[in-house]
Amino acid sequence: MLRSAAARLGALVTAVVLLAVVAVLGLRYGSLPITTADAIDALFNYSGASYEQTVVRFLRLPRVIIGLGVGAALAVSGAAMQAATRNPLADPSILGVNAGAAFGIVTAVYFGRLTHPLHFVWFAFAGGLAAAALVYAISTVGAGGATPVKLALAGVVVSSLLNSWLTALLLFQRETLDVVRFWLAGSLAGRDLSVFYAVVPFLLVGLAATLLASDQLNVLSMGEDTARVLGMNTGRVRLLTAFFSVLMVGAAVAAAGPIGFVGLAVPHIVRGLVGPDYRWVVPFCVVVG
Repeated sequence: MLRSAAARLGALVTAVVLLAVVAVLGLRYGSLPITTADAIDALFNYSGASYEQTVVRFLRLPRVIIGLGVGAALAVSGAAMQAATRNPLADPSILGVNAGAAFGIVTAVYFGRLTHPLHFVWFAFAGGLAAAALVYAISTVGAGGATPVKLALAGVVVSSLLNSWLTALLLFQRETLDVVRFWLAGSLAGRDLSVFYAVVPFLLVGLAATLLASDQLNVLSMGEDTARVLGMNTGRVRLLTAFFSVLMVGAAVAAAGPIGFVGLAVPHIVRGLVGPDYRWVVPFCVVVG
């Protein structure tokens, strides 16, 4: 584990460099191999004169950019959920947010005949927020309130119910299945930059809010009693954390479909590297995710 600020900063810079290398490799490799020079030329000197430039500019570049944004959003939202619930198993898929966002989109496609990811984001946000509220309401029933175990169990129950609803809608109407078939698999293929432009405001707001709340997440992760002794309004912090987490997850699901375990695995990897300080965990999750 890296303990000094200098070591953590050096690791963060190294991670950013590695991320840039991976992004360039994503532009280069595919069914059509492209040299690094051609890939960079397609970015800064695009003329449309070659097939390689067109592939990079309109197929691979959107895929890389959306992948970076979606990965960052899922990783940061997972870390925030784990801090807010003090549950190491918390992530958007386990707590039902992914299923809720997918539920909102498929329902909108079924009843509203929406066909483009640009239209998905608001329904993903509404579905994810409703699912998160339902999970929390169920987990508060009984003695002890919303414990980590009850949150996880409630998330599994809500996810199962919503997935059953999705399956029923897809069976009833083939047109809905045709629209969301590849999207439900969780894929970056076939997306253009208009999708990224539609969701990036939500991603940026959620990421910025979580980064600014890093100190509060540190206090909250120390326990309910400790946080209250230090003067924190724990209910308000949890509510805002949940809101911005759902905002990021809804945007990510609208752009790329429901992608699981990024929000669960990345925060644990990052904490193993830099420790539990969320002032470092959140920036590292942005890069590693």
